[in-house]
Amino acid sequence: MKLCVLMGSPRKNGNTAALLAPFLEECASLGMEAETVWLYDKKINPCLGCMACQDFLDGLGCAQKDDFEEVFQAMAGCDIIVPATPIYAFFCTAPMKALLDRAIYAGVKNYGRVKGPKLLAGKRLAAIATCGYPPEKGAGLWEEGLKRWCRHGGMEYMGLFCRRDWGKGEPFLNEDRVQAVRDFARAVWMSVQAAEL
Repeated sequence: MKLCVLMGSPRKNGNTAALLAPFLEECASLGMEAETVWLYDKKINPCLGCMACQDFLDGLGCAQKDDFEEVFQAMAGCDIIVPATPIYAFFCTAPMKALLDRAIYAGVKNYGRVKGPKLLAGKRLAAIATCGYPPEKGAGLWEEGLKRWCRHGGMEYMGLFCRRDWGKGEPFLNEDRVQAVRDFARAVWMSVQAAEL
């Protein structure tokens, strides 16, 4: 089983990376392989809405030549997509939003003269986020967006693991959070195992 982690944080040693590390350790202990794509290291332009992609039914067909196709291929080559992001202004970071916009538009051939396939159909998605508010308030819109993104793309939404940063007076990561995110990784693994029986 292979994961494609889409890391949407600009900080390689920030809270999101800290939460992701024990998740990936648990995944590895369960035999899952992971590839992490740091989106701030890639050039992924916003969608132009030009619809050029809709004339290509067997591929992306995006008119822009940047790193989008490379990242999309990593998504297409995995079993579980794991977007990981801090929440800025109640949604994901800008590189993550640009990627998801283009992936759902170029990846769902629904808008052209001829209806075509959903290129990520059948993939699973399990998300990780950090925010400065209670998770249901800080990441609620992001989670709803992911659910709709999955539904539109024919993917299975497996859940969101989110924890709040209480500020400089308290460490972000503690034993309870490490165990909880490991439990989330195990729940994802168990869900896939149960579905394949």
